[in-house]
Amino acid sequence: MHKSEINGLDPTRQYWVPAVVAPHRDWIAARGCRSGARYLVDGRTLRANRDSFPAFDSQLTCLKWIMKNRARLNRTLPEARVRAVALDRWLLGLE
Repeated sequence: MHKSEINGLDPTRQYWVPAVVAPHRDWIAARGCRSGARYLVDGRTLRANRDSFPAFDSQLTCLKWIMKNRARLNRTLPEARVRAVALDRWLLGLE
């Protein structure tokens, strides 16, 4: 999913996305970032970004995706914990 498609989502449903927070300034996975910068995880590259991400219908499905890709996520997003978060809360800055 691309961020331009967010308006097309069903507003009565909860969507879950993999997200990560930069553990420190100038984090290797997001050069030039500040500590605590929030990112979604790109579904194809498994890298931190804000434009493209997989969206899941349930937290469990999102967590399964994270576990399935855990080894590669650890390589592309070192030192950070990838979490399943509610998309609406992430967009509002609450997650």
